[in-house]
Amino acid sequence: MARAKKNVRKSGRRHPLATAALVAIGLLVTGAAYTGFSQTSATAEIDLKSSSTIEAGQKLFAANCATCHGAGAQGTAAGPSLIGAGAASVNFQVGTGRMPLAFQGPQGMVKPKQFTEEQTLQMAAYVASLAPGPGLPDSKYLQANGGDAAVANGGSLFRINCAMCHNVAAAGGALTEGKFAPKLTGVAPTHIYEAMVTGPQNMPVFSDANITPQEKADIISYLKYIEQKPAVGGLTLGSIGPVAEGLFIWVIGLGAIVGLTVWVTAKSN
Repeated sequence: MARAKKNVRKSGRRHPLATAALVAIGLLVTGAAYTGFSQTSATAEIDLKSSSTIEAGQKLFAANCATCHGAGAQGTAAGPSLIGAGAASVNFQVGTGRMPLAFQGPQGMVKPKQFTEEQTLQMAAYVASLAPGPGLPDSKYLQANGGDAAVANGGSLFRINCAMCHNVAAAGGALTEGKFAPKLTGVAPTHIYEAMVTGPQNMPVFSDANITPQEKADIISYLKYIEQKPAVGGLTLGSIGPVAEGLFIWVIGLGAIVGLTVWVTAKSN
């Protein structure tokens, strides 16, 4: 009888790792919820025209940007004027980590962001208050869910207007004087749209007269489509064109043929 009670007591015990597993699950759920809330609440709660938002952005600008762009964003020898640059330009440059610059070079490099989304929008609000300029894109143009027709139209527009620099597969490409067109896979729709309307660095500005907002949305749909679709042709080799493909043929293909020839010759001897 005592042995039976002892077995029941043992069978009712929790596994030693059960508590650790529950704690881990709780942390993951809490972290995911906090991340989702923080990402959706910043843009929803910040009024870019609020005087308090503009004032906070001015303080951040004075502490982090004025050295190059001037105390009033009028520009200096080290950085261009931002008067008329608009909120979209600030959100793109700061939101992708390009600004502040890590070092002077041919162009700003993508790196981890130094400011939160709220701080970025505050600086965008300050620059937008100085003079009219491109504003933040409407969320309805950032969904990338326009269907096959939108993807087809976006692909056509991309090949006509963008592929000569960014590559038809959006893998990026080299430009002159050490500059380059970055790859567009993995880029947030907001930043793709903002790049089109602000023309950062070597990129031309595509105003709504050149490419309408809906056409910009179609281009985003196309980019997200090629980002997610499988490579049905096999290895992409970076999708950078004939250089990588030719190198692969010469080194791997001809190398295999030479190796096979040597092996056959040695075998016959």
